[in-house]
Amino acid sequence: MRIRDLLVGVSAITLATACTPASDDAGQVPAPADNSAENAESTTQSASDEQTETDRLYAFFQDAFEDEIARSPLGQTYLGMTDDMEAYGQWDDVSEENYRAGLQREADRIRRMNEEFDYEALTEQAQVSWRFAEFIAANNQQQSEFWDHGYIFTQFFGPHSDMPSFMIGFHAVHTAEHAEAYISRLTGMGERLNALAAQADARAEQGVLPPSFAFPVIIETARGFVTGAPFDDSDEDSPLLADFRRKIEPLEISDDDKQALVDRAIEALTTSVGPAYENFLAMMDRHAALVGDRAEGAWSLPEGEAFYRSQLQNYTTRTDMTAEDIHQIGMSEIERIHAEMRAIQEQVGFEGSLRDFFDHLRESEEFYYPSTDEGRQRYLDEATAMIDQMMEAAPEYFGRLPTAPLEVRAVEQYRIATATGAFYETGSLDGTRPGRYYVNLQHMDAQPVYQMESLAYHEGAPGHHFQLSLAQELEGAPMFQRTTWYSAYGEGWALYSERLGKDMGFFTDPYQDFGRLSYEVFRAARLVVDTGIHHYQWDEQRAIDFMMETTPMPLGDITPEVRRYMVWPGQAVSYKIGMNTIIDLRQRTMDALGDDFDWGEFHDVVLSNGSVPLTLLEENVDAYIAAKLAAQ
Repeated sequence: MRIRDLLVGVSAITLATACTPASDDAGQVPAPADNSAENAESTTQSASDEQTETDRLYAFFQDAFEDEIARSPLGQTYLGMTDDMEAYGQWDDVSEENYRAGLQREADRIRRMNEEFDYEALTEQAQVSWRFAEFIAANNQQQSEFWDHGYIFTQFFGPHSDMPSFMIGFHAVHTAEHAEAYISRLTGMGERLNALAAQADARAEQGVLPPSFAFPVIIETARGFVTGAPFDDSDEDSPLLADFRRKIEPLEISDDDKQALVDRAIEALTTSVGPAYENFLAMMDRHAALVGDRAEGAWSLPEGEAFYRSQLQNYTTRTDMTAEDIHQIGMSEIERIHAEMRAIQEQVGFEGSLRDFFDHLRESEEFYYPSTDEGRQRYLDEATAMIDQMMEAAPEYFGRLPTAPLEVRAVEQYRIATATGAFYETGSLDGTRPGRYYVNLQHMDAQPVYQMESLAYHEGAPGHHFQLSLAQELEGAPMFQRTTWYSAYGEGWALYSERLGKDMGFFTDPYQDFGRLSYEVFRAARLVVDTGIHHYQWDEQRAIDFMMETTPMPLGDITPEVRRYMVWPGQAVSYKIGMNTIIDLRQRTMDALGDDFDWGEFHDVVLSNGSVPLTLLEENVDAYIAAKLAAQ
């Protein structure tokens, strides 16, 4: 999925936020929630002798959430909370002191939870929430040991692109006060970028520098946000000024008032944003000179081996898998998937080796739509039709369906250069912002038609859209449970959804089915390449060669993918580990229940508690099996 997931410090406005100043996994922005006061009313009761232990615990969680969200202006915006105009014009505090304070609040709350509440007196659902909260806190504490080991700015993510994207994509302007808040955020953007640049500079002094290939992209991307008016004499506005003009145009205020707002926005851009970006670009030039042509994995960083172990634990939500284990799983899965690919190759009558078939798919024009407006629209229309057919069949396989609508869109021009091939952004409960499956159609030769069906199910329905929308629509669940994101679960579910499409009778076209396998083998190869780079010390070329040999992905996709893994250690393994876990749990359920197995019930169990760690997911499925057997 998108992975990135615009989670600039909001990936877990959890029971207690321990947000990192650097960006986290992705791909997803937690869904906007309904009014927190209304949520509190639905999950708590007035203090009385009859209040249950579950009521008390959920009230505790709600108080924690409200305390933390009050400290996060970005979190409030992501969640659609715009009543506090002062917060709407601010950014989150990115200092290490604030980060450590959040960790301490979280630890204090976990201590209080254990001291003040009786776990055995909770409902089963509340016990799941309890264990989820404990996992989040333990994982945050473990990750905090390596707070200063990750890259803040890379060619794939970073505040230099995330902050403008946040303003353009999430800061709505429906009133003059919203416009004032926009200007306030522009004014504060420079200080925030400077603070994060200072952290990156300090890490660079300790040897934490991204690979050499990252710098040209970082510099080009950052330069793009300060190109155009008011930063130069161009006739075109810079992205932020253009966005501000567009957003204030519908306001029912006078033209003079609109111009006054524009003048103040220009002042903020020229006095705050522009100078900060120029300082940042100068720092990137210095760091690029320090790196030279070096491009190495996490093993080369300070405490690199321990850091990579921590990242694998974070992105698999498991502690029982070593880099060696993951590497071998990837090799075994590649062998299995290749056998299924050869069967399809034989079915379509292609003569030659599997590698020859890969080359045929990469190079034949029949598998790509033209790079024209018509070709792009055809892609969007057919992807929409695939999602529509999935939605028609979904009631046979799901007990609960999301109420949130889903749109298919092309990635906008302002972020097309840095966006991944496809990603999903969560919608809002009130329906003002639907769930959106974005496809990057800048280069049509990077979007083979035979992968269209897999992408639609992964990014749209029943993949990220089902999982994230159903999480935000959980009734009575604590807000942290509705908004937390773990990649092993979220990306694992999305990859599982591709396989589920096959189980549901889709992928009737052999080339689309091959596309499904191509994505699965791609995720299996990631297990090998990620551990190869960061544990076995593979260089970039060896990783590229392995991907070219084992997957049908074109070189133009493989090179940026490998570079993504190099700057984001561990995240790439989450997809296949999560998918394998869900498939194994489904098979376990089928074996145990036999004819009593119910697709809808199984998927409801998987999707009914939010983005849980895989260990907790296994406990939930086992509890369901035991209850089902006991009722027979």
